[in-house]
Amino acid sequence: MIDKQSLTPRETVAELDKYIVGQADAKRSVAIALRNRWRRRQVSEPLQEEIAPKNIIMIGPTGVGKTEIARRLATLAQSPFVKVEASKFTEVGYVGRDVESMVRDLVEIAITMVKAEERARLEGLAEASAEDKLLDLLLPPSPGRPSPLSDTGPEGSQSFTLVTADRLPAGTGSDHEASTRERIRQMLRDGKFAEREVELTLDEAKSLPMVEIMTTSGLEDMQSSLQDAFSKIFPKKKKKRRLKVPDAMAALKQQEMERLIDMDKVMKEALRRTEQSGIIFLDEIDKIASRQSGMSHGPDVSREGVQRDLLPIVEGTTVTTKHGPVKTDHILFIASGAFHVSKPSDLIPELQGRFPIRVELQPLGQKEFVRILTEPENALTKQYIALLATEGIELSFTEDAIEELARIAVEVNENTEEIGARRLHTVMERVLDELSYDACERGEGSFQVTAEYVRKQLQTIIEDRDLSRFIL
Repeated sequence: MIDKQSLTPRETVAELDKYIVGQADAKRSVAIALRNRWRRRQVSEPLQEEIAPKNIIMIGPTGVGKTEIARRLATLAQSPFVKVEASKFTEVGYVGRDVESMVRDLVEIAITMVKAEERARLEGLAEASAEDKLLDLLLPPSPGRPSPLSDTGPEGSQSFTLVTADRLPAGTGSDHEASTRERIRQMLRDGKFAEREVELTLDEAKSLPMVEIMTTSGLEDMQSSLQDAFSKIFPKKKKKRRLKVPDAMAALKQQEMERLIDMDKVMKEALRRTEQSGIIFLDEIDKIASRQSGMSHGPDVSREGVQRDLLPIVEGTTVTTKHGPVKTDHILFIASGAFHVSKPSDLIPELQGRFPIRVELQPLGQKEFVRILTEPENALTKQYIALLATEGIELSFTEDAIEELARIAVEVNENTEEIGARRLHTVMERVLDELSYDACERGEGSFQVTAEYVRKQLQTIIEDRDLSRFIL
């Protein structure tokens, strides 16, 4: 079992190789950046704060793996990760998203992560507590109150008649009550009460006033802050509900889980994790690069304004969120862009300096497409094999079929628009369209995709270049 918190660069690359074909230089760069985070945590405190993350710019056409590398890296590092498109931001003072919103989004993702971990840790405790509460409903502890050991209701009825304690077998008070409770517990776990109904009191979902804020950027989280304020003003309402035992168990478990989770602890850990291990992926950063042609004017001014707003976030500043202040000094920023009509040097010099590592990703050819279709753990062919296996169809691909799929994808990329490996999705979906439609009516059996079958399914579209622009 690999400790993902302290992966060596070589181990990180090996993990990335399971899902991403090629791009060795990019994998190497992100692996070093990830390891440097671990190294920084081992350094003594005064110097630790001075070591800044080595932000990365990945340069390459669409569909070559830029986003996938960043996403898989975040999964490996078990870090909060958010992907944002730089072109969606506007300069402060204009209507739209401001750059600080990506930090707020990262905090929300970190809270979700930490809360999920707490849920997993407390699941057993919440389930045990919910089970005890359900047993209290099924078997009230007082001697003169009923117990569900006998069902004398009409046949098929969901209600049941309770047996009073004076009709229970003779016992020794608390010992007998404990014994009876354990018998009921076992019956509950065995599903004997699946059709029974119980009445319980649950917290009612809050119906808070809707508050919509139409404003400029910088205040876009005001709506959620006001909603939180209203939630504290309005008390929780209780509502009695009659549910079947399994549904009641799930509802009680959810309620117990919310009670057990210490949200102050969750918030504190989420903020720490955001600051120390958060990763922000800035896609399409080339779209905010200014074309250096004398005086900047028109759209270039707005692009440069977004860059200047982005600069303090990347350099290190404190962003105010509704959960508390967040320092961005040690958040890792990974930017990417195709840079077809601009280049990294078109970014403002200050921003260029905050991305010291630049790596160029190579375009993908037929050889890489063949590997993408077969090698990764989540390869497209493996996905379709698994999907059609649910219909009882054993799908397989011949080697020449894989080669043909890769060849056609490359050809369409060259003749229409270059979208890299994403073209494989459209080609595969078109080839298996007929089989996917008929799968549920075919019955169990096997189906082999050959090169001839691939050509037959795609021949008309490939020959008509204009048609392929719309379909593939």
